[in-house]
Amino acid sequence: MERIGFIGIGLMGQRMGKRLLAAGYPLAVWNRSADKCAELLSLGATLAADIGALLAQADIVMLCVSDTAAVEQVVFGSAGVAAYGRSDQLLVDFSSIEPAATRDFAARLQLQCGMHWVDAPVSGGVGGAESGKLVIMAGGDAADVERLRPVAAALSQRLTRMGPVGCGQVTKVCNQLIVAANAMLIAEAVALAQQSGVDASLLAPALAGGFADSLPLQILAPRMADEHFEPVQWKVATLLKDLDNAVKLARETGNSTPLAGLANQLMRLHAAGDNAQRDLSSVIELYRHAH
Repeated sequence: MERIGFIGIGLMGQRMGKRLLAAGYPLAVWNRSADKCAELLSLGATLAADIGALLAQADIVMLCVSDTAAVEQVVFGSAGVAAYGRSDQLLVDFSSIEPAATRDFAARLQLQCGMHWVDAPVSGGVGGAESGKLVIMAGGDAADVERLRPVAAALSQRLTRMGPVGCGQVTKVCNQLIVAANAMLIAEAVALAQQSGVDASLLAPALAGGFADSLPLQILAPRMADEHFEPVQWKVATLLKDLDNAVKLARETGNSTPLAGLANQLMRLHAAGDNAQRDLSSVIELYRHAH
């Protein structure tokens, strides 16, 4: 059985770690704030003193960190993954980062220590991570993705190889473009319903199964209608970062994404009001403050 090293024990990483432990995988963890690892340690995980110690006891190293800069720091910073990696190890990056940076990082890592890279961003949010029902969109060599597949079965309902390294991140950009733009439309719809005399708490169940239905609608609309934004499931900052990646990728490839650009502007406006760490459902306040 593959030994797993996991770096980044946040909202998603903690739940993914629980799934791996429940499936019987030996799990070593490392996080900048070690206290966040306490629950996983109580369930049988091992706390690595540093990244080097984690690499020494792992066959597959998994990352789930905040952004492109964080991935670069963990992998190529002083005493990072690249300093200790081996050619028989696989790095799996669940983070959502820039596709071009992913291709560059993968090439640098292989050149430096021979370690292979699979970009494997996920969709399904905290709920999907908790239930093991994430969907994983992977980029990498076919053999590397197949090596990941049995482990991914503990975390996800589906893993799809989208192509070589970087293709997983391109697919995640497309996913987040749809999610973020949809969230803004859901907020508009909830605000319109409320201001037109409709009980907006009925919106999600009323539209369930119809063409307007979606997981974001079922999750966000009730929270928006009830102004219930806790616990945080999708951070505004995370979606804003992903929209930034979408707009950047569109610019690099000469594509036009006007709806993503508008959603990006609205999300940035909301985040600027000290809302970056709040739940995505709080974007409803943009529309309420406008009236």
